[in-house]
Amino acid sequence: MKRSADPWVLVLAAGSGTRLGALTVDPQGHVVPKQFCSLRGGRSLLLDTIDRALHLTPRERVVVVVAADHERWWRPQLACLPRENVVVQPRNRGTTAGILLPLAHILGRDPAATVAVLPSDHHVDQPEILNDAMRTALLCAAADPAKLVLLGIAPDQADAEYGWIQPGPRRGALQEVEAFVEKPPLATARELQLAGAVWNSFLFAADAQSLWRLAAKHAPATAAALATAVLGPEVGHGRSLEAVYAELPSVDFSAVVLGGSPGELRLLHVPACGWTDLGTPARVVECLQRLDRGRAAPQRAQWFPTVDLARVVSRRPRATVGA
Repeated sequence: MKRSADPWVLVLAAGSGTRLGALTVDPQGHVVPKQFCSLRGGRSLLLDTIDRALHLTPRERVVVVVAADHERWWRPQLACLPRENVVVQPRNRGTTAGILLPLAHILGRDPAATVAVLPSDHHVDQPEILNDAMRTALLCAAADPAKLVLLGIAPDQADAEYGWIQPGPRRGALQEVEAFVEKPPLATARELQLAGAVWNSFLFAADAQSLWRLAAKHAPATAAALATAVLGPEVGHGRSLEAVYAELPSVDFSAVVLGGSPGELRLLHVPACGWTDLGTPARVVECLQRLDRGRAAPQRAQWFPTVDLARVVSRRPRATVGA
């Protein structure tokens, strides 16, 4: 099958971000999912992610998966994309469904697609380093479609709240994946860092059909239900996507699919680039402190009303900032 000239980028933006709920409250008292908030009063984290995606592929090949009950936030922010590139989940059923639903849409339009997957709740100080690594990962995935290529970030500290990847033997520019270690004790994290392990960024590139087959191997019910639903009402016996999602199990892609497939994965090391998964209030604080120690970035126009996490953090009592 002839491969497409340009890759696709799948942006994950359907999460609720409940662990940051204490920080992401708008003036009306609504908890805003973190991907729709800004870190320092500029673009939202989602729009920052789309900006990185647009350095990898044209706008027409950026697909974003969102949640139906977040429409008030994603609709104005995603007006920059073609309407058919915004895939709406009726409800949250874990990251496996969150990846497979938009992946089915991509495969329906381009069966020979190569795809990069980008979560929308990350911050990157030096996005050009991460973009270069993802371009390499996409090339490697296209050259060897049987392997999914994970981006492993060189750690700058022994963080016990991150997942870690232990690398195996080298295979050209990549390495095998020896094992995953999820949120180890601090002492273990220090040992992993000294042994050359890297942070699991949940950023990866893959041949789209191989990615589907890999997920279907470990979550067959989810893959079968979504494939049928996306093909249309004739094949789906008239069932709505809402009805399909009501019966889907919640399956964690990282634990079930990646964790169950080390032999089908390859690892690409990414140099330290100021990457942060903004999963907890403490990590938001650490990220802002790191940015404040560096040269201040020029303030960007605020495109849409968002919760500015820097302002929220600055107003919280010092004793509870890291809670």
